[in-house]
Amino acid sequence: MTDGFAEALGACMHRRFGPGATIAWLERLSGGASQELWAFDVSVPGGGADETHELILRRNPGGTVKRENSAGMETEARLIELARETGTPAPRVIHVCTPDEGLGSGFVMGRVPGETLARRLLRDEEYAAARPLLAGQLGAAAARIHQIDVAKAGPLRVSSAELNLEGSHALYQANGGGRPVVEWAFRWLREHRPTGEAARTVVHGDMRNGNIIVGPEGLRAVLDWEVVHVGDPMEDLGWLCVPSWRFGAIDKPAGGFGSREELWAGYEQVSGRPVDRARARWWEVMGTLRWGLSCAMMGREFQAGEPSVEKAAIGRRASETEIDLLAMLAPPGGQAFV
Repeated sequence: MTDGFAEALGACMHRRFGPGATIAWLERLSGGASQELWAFDVSVPGGGADETHELILRRNPGGTVKRENSAGMETEARLIELARETGTPAPRVIHVCTPDEGLGSGFVMGRVPGETLARRLLRDEEYAAARPLLAGQLGAAAARIHQIDVAKAGPLRVSSAELNLEGSHALYQANGGGRPVVEWAFRWLREHRPTGEAARTVVHGDMRNGNIIVGPEGLRAVLDWEVVHVGDPMEDLGWLCVPSWRFGAIDKPAGGFGSREELWAGYEQVSGRPVDRARARWWEVMGTLRWGLSCAMMGREFQAGEPSVEKAAIGRRASETEIDLLAMLAPPGGQAFV
């Protein structure tokens, strides 16, 4: 942390809450491979006791988007607020940073209490009552996100099954190719690609175990809207079931919490329309392949000299996704879609 950053954040909070507002506590949070996260408290003097606002700053210090498919900070903030209007559990955005404030691109949102670490959510006794509820709650949250009015969402990246296939294959070739399981997965995806016109909705793009806040009663907030886009709503349901997001609870496809049927029931109850099972499962395979390719890319970047422990740890998971693909694509009578 630099003095300039603290001063800039303090000045920003003065404009938001008044000249008497002071930052009582400030700490950078771990995680966030492409953006910084800062937790802080703002104390605002009142007639009696001071009022305290518990907040989070999500920012890119350089003011530029680092990932090719990133929506951008202003877009993230706008979509979070639109999602809240549909009833999606999400933090409240209270300020979007402007270039003259010296904070880079980013936004300030309310700090939602709860747990994000998947290991604790899947194992700690504190969340035992929440675990049976979360698959359905995640399905309901996805349905609410898909109710966002696309016309109000503003310019967003457009995705599709075909574009995912093309982009993923380009990434595969750029990172060396030559992996038989990946070749098999690409062939399966091409042969089983969804037919017919998909619905076009706002898609969160990264809703999963690890990007949610949970309390003892269940889901409290959906986080990390960095790759929000317009596309097939079944993409969100498939991504939620990618084996890597089960964190060892492999027999519970929906984030390690429950079954696909529980996830789909939560979605259908809110959306009022049936889940396209075949399309959702295609996206589950696509998501597994895509995550494996991302792991391999990060591993190669570490091997090329980038000093990132996170990329080294994630890179070694590429082989895990190949095992997942083998299980998912097993012939009839095998372990397909465990």
